[in-house]
Amino acid sequence: MSRTILVLGATGGVGGETARALLRHGWRVKALARTVPAERGGIEWHQGDALDRDAVLTAAEGVDAILHAVNPPGYRNWAKVVLPMLANGIAAALANGARLALPGTIYNYDPRVVAVALPDTVQQPNTRKGAIRAEMERRLAETPGLRALVLRAGDFFGPASRNSWLSEGMVTPGKPLGSAMYPGNPAIGHAWAYLPDVGEAFARLLDVEAGLPAFAVHHFAGTWTDGHGFLAALAEAGGVERLKTRRLPWRLLPLVAPFDTTMRELIEMEPFWRHPLRLDNATLEAAIGAEPHTPLVQALRTTLGAMGCLERDARGTNLDFSPRSA
Repeated sequence: MSRTILVLGATGGVGGETARALLRHGWRVKALARTVPAERGGIEWHQGDALDRDAVLTAAEGVDAILHAVNPPGYRNWAKVVLPMLANGIAAALANGARLALPGTIYNYDPRVVAVALPDTVQQPNTRKGAIRAEMERRLAETPGLRALVLRAGDFFGPASRNSWLSEGMVTPGKPLGSAMYPGNPAIGHAWAYLPDVGEAFARLLDVEAGLPAFAVHHFAGTWTDGHGFLAALAEAGGVERLKTRRLPWRLLPLVAPFDTTMRELIEMEPFWRHPLRLDNATLEAAIGAEPHTPLVQALRTTLGAMGCLERDARGTNLDFSPRSA
């Protein structure tokens, strides 16, 4: 029988890709959004806000699972709204006996002291965002009667991602790729998570969620590469023979930070670009088999196409990679 999930954040990267993957897996997918997209993509949309508990409870009626993939854009009001939104998702999950799934991040750890993180590695967040992430997981683990699933991953990128290092700083959306700004030491490894692969991994976990423990945590390894490897793949994906590169001027960011919330959050992320932090996915592969993996060049080519950064995009002769509403 078809199972039903409510996706909170289906217009975003993780939520949208997971919703599409679950549809492929035969799930009935419901979604809650402040603005319902014109193209529904096979999803049953409900209009409402994740901060409105009644709206969440109404949309969640009869579901088997809830994906809590909603976040405030640009980190605005992060500390004020993230936990109340999660509380509404928890209430809806408990009311329906549903599994609550949460996309996690590497920010729960301090990369200066952890080089390889297992799901049960002690969390020592050294950022405000990381502390909130750790608190979100703690609430899931300690809520009586709640079944929860956390899938932690590295830095997201993908065709439907509007908030990523790639789309908000490394390259310029809407312009053919010619240069790139790399945030870290190019000799240091970094974990990247291609959103369609993350969505597929979530779908496979939810397919077998009945066999998971009440509080299940897994790691998505994604693509591990240093800056040299990432920039080489980016150049190949963009069809650029010689990609001009520059480094992010971290020392200048504090000058802008007092006037920009996003910039203040970015400054806290610098250690993740100076120290390697790799996620061990052994438990994930034990649960679902081989981790979904799109080759990096292919993933970057699709992403650059969606961003309008391929030369053929400017001529209007390429395939349409733009993300569909979901």
